[in-house]
Amino acid sequence: MAEHRQSKKRRYITWAAAGAVVVAGAGIAAQTSMAATAWPAQKTFTGRAFDTCSAPSLSAMKAWNTGYYGAAAVYIGGKNRGCAQPNLTASWVKSVSSMGWKLIPLYVGAQPPCQKSANPERLTAATAASLGTSDAKDAVAKSAALGIKAGSPVYLDMEPYDITDKACNDAVLTYVRAFDKVLRDKTYRAGYYGFTSSSAKAIATATNKTDLPGNLWYALWDGKETTTTDWPWGSNQFTDHSRAHQYMVNSKETRGGVTITVDRDWWDAPVAVTG
Repeated sequence: MAEHRQSKKRRYITWAAAGAVVVAGAGIAAQTSMAATAWPAQKTFTGRAFDTCSAPSLSAMKAWNTGYYGAAAVYIGGKNRGCAQPNLTASWVKSVSSMGWKLIPLYVGAQPPCQKSANPERLTAATAASLGTSDAKDAVAKSAALGIKAGSPVYLDMEPYDITDKACNDAVLTYVRAFDKVLRDKTYRAGYYGFTSSSAKAIATATNKTDLPGNLWYALWDGKETTTTDWPWGSNQFTDHSRAHQYMVNSKETRGGVTITVDRDWWDAPVAVTG
């Protein structure tokens, strides 16, 4: 993705290496039950969102507050986060929230052992569970430090990999389950960003849904502002405001006199609880 670490061309190459085939799946979404009395109300946003590698300045966010976009994804942490975040502070979160922006917390955790890229943190079968636990604890701590409160989602960024490699895929699912279990124990909602050809497909088509994310942000660069007409899996999966769609990448846009290169998303899913 939003790995903005890769160009669009390189990411297509990575897709191809992972065996990029979009196939309809089946099954019921991983909507792990949560005790109602323990959970803050979900904050949901429906509409256009953007993600960009570094959180824009306050002046840029003010200039971009034209009504075209209503939400922005921010990279709150992870050893594989690709960009510095000089603007992303608790004060920034408070200020942009007061402007009316909804925020989408994104965490770039450990990446698969079979992935064709260089990452500072890579999981293995032996370390998947422990890394998932420690990364989730870090994600919760970083969220809280920014003023992103319990009840908020954290979207775990998993870049493309070969899901036909069973050992690799099993390790990824172990990591994701460990990550999500900690989030839910801390009353943060589990979200996941991945590609319809690989990393998102692994979640949507997993037979065992235990401790998998309940909110799926899928990358499918078809230019369509929808989470339904191009949804490649069962219509009963990830329903009730639990889907988001990254439909365009590397879009250079000028709003209010400020130019930023962003990825575009159509959102119908939880956003951060702030304020």
